[in-house]
Amino acid sequence: MPEIEIRPPTSAEIPVMMGIDHDYMSDHVWQMEVQQESGQKPSDLRVEITFRQLKLPRSVRVEYPRSPAELANDWKDRSCLLVALLQGAVVGYTSISLNIAPHTSWMTDLVISRKFRRQGIGSTLILAGQDWARHKRCSRMVMEIQPKNYPAICLAQKLGYDLCGYNDHYFPNHDIALFFSKSLR
Repeated sequence: MPEIEIRPPTSAEIPVMMGIDHDYMSDHVWQMEVQQESGQKPSDLRVEITFRQLKLPRSVRVEYPRSPAELANDWKDRSCLLVALLQGAVVGYTSISLNIAPHTSWMTDLVISRKFRRQGIGSTLILAGQDWARHKRCSRMVMEIQPKNYPAICLAQKLGYDLCGYNDHYFPNHDIALFFSKSLR
């Protein structure tokens, strides 16, 4: 495989990034279950939240949680935007924010063109993002992932990220966000 070039995008590459296939296929989902028990006193309240990985009966196509048409506006608020190029052509990108949590970089988007997935481009973008975050003196990287995005969850875990939380109705499409984090030290 040719060498992957990672760098900030040019203004001419923004429309190309928006045109990348943002949807994905998944055959698993992380299902959230909430159990709440209350006792006689308010202090007896017990809430248990669990995530179970379930295999779906068939692979499903999942829409990206953000509208590709609105991404260019979102990117203006990001601290870092990186593209992956193969032989000069944009094949993927990532965006990172620094203003969400102290000393933490927050990877909000990771998108690879469909025909170039599972070829190491996502890993290369994540590692480049980690290097950028270290340069900015961040001690952690957090990735936000839909519970249906099993390929991204597997990639995050392969690169040493652990589940550190979630937020219900987080994305513009009201989907849950799972947060995976990794120390950068």
